[in-house]
Amino acid sequence: MKNSLIKILFALLVLTSVAYAADPLPSWNEGAAKKSIVAFVEKVTKPGSPHFVPVSERIAVFDNDGTLWCEQPVPVQLYFALDRVKALAPQHPEWKNKEPFASLLKGDMKTAAAGGEHAILEMFMATHTGMATDEFEKIVKDWIATAKHPKTGKLYTEMVYQPMLELLAYLRTNGFKTFIVSGGGIEFMRAWAEKVYGILPEQVIGSSIKTRFEMRDGKSVLVRMPELNFNDDKSGKPVAINQHIGRRPIAAFGNSNGDKEMLEYAQGDSGARFELLVLHDDAAREYAYGPARGLPDVKLGAFKRDLDEEAKHNGWTVVSMKNDWKRVFAFEK
Repeated sequence: MKNSLIKILFALLVLTSVAYAADPLPSWNEGAAKKSIVAFVEKVTKPGSPHFVPVSERIAVFDNDGTLWCEQPVPVQLYFALDRVKALAPQHPEWKNKEPFASLLKGDMKTAAAGGEHAILEMFMATHTGMATDEFEKIVKDWIATAKHPKTGKLYTEMVYQPMLELLAYLRTNGFKTFIVSGGGIEFMRAWAEKVYGILPEQVIGSSIKTRFEMRDGKSVLVRMPELNFNDDKSGKPVAINQHIGRRPIAAFGNSNGDKEMLEYAQGDSGARFELLVLHDDAAREYAYGPARGLPDVKLGAFKRDLDEEAKHNGWTVVSMKNDWKRVFAFEK
């Protein structure tokens, strides 16, 4: 009896493993969203198909914050800036009475972020510049190796969406080249994106600050200057895609109004195209926000009503975290 039970359990394990191997998107529930992804990939990769796209043209672009990993209560790079403010505070006693630094030193991220893009830019200039690019990369790598999300206690690199990791792998298996196109800092993301997403540094596009070539102690370095070079958000995303990639993507993935122009750009040419938006509507497993569906509004990462209307008008796929994903994070039981 015991041996029979073991054989049955082993057979079930094998069948489950085969089923998962056959399904490239096991963390996605069966439904319209998953079907639309698979249907698109199949028609652009099948030789002889009227929609076939050569491998060289299979470009897919992904927003990062809120699309590939959690961006609440505030985007991860703001937490990095907070810890940098704390580390640098002894050198800047004036920060105790100057916003957004005063709020950051109190741990009040919402008040600090309430100043909008100007406040965020000011804190980034103060905490992300003045050092060589190699030094900044080491600072980011050291921080991301131990920094944890305030709600879950998990490393930020564990707060990535398992369904999207599967989607990245599925596209690459089918000849796609995957790029990050984010409003986040390009060198902040490049420090860990390859390890976490499998996306090479040269395939990461983001906002940047100006750098200057210098010789320091006989060594050539690039020094990060306190001046914005490019803001890779909204209409800046198509511009950056053209500058860095040189091809119009045939697939684009985002989650907010900041990604609208990127999806429009991907759709704006002939041939098969695919656009997808992630809707954060799962308060139990992640967060619920986005006024487009009557959810709470947020300062950053907003999925607003006009974006929802455009998605419906253009036939973009909208993914409900609550309904379309079996699990959000890999650490879920």
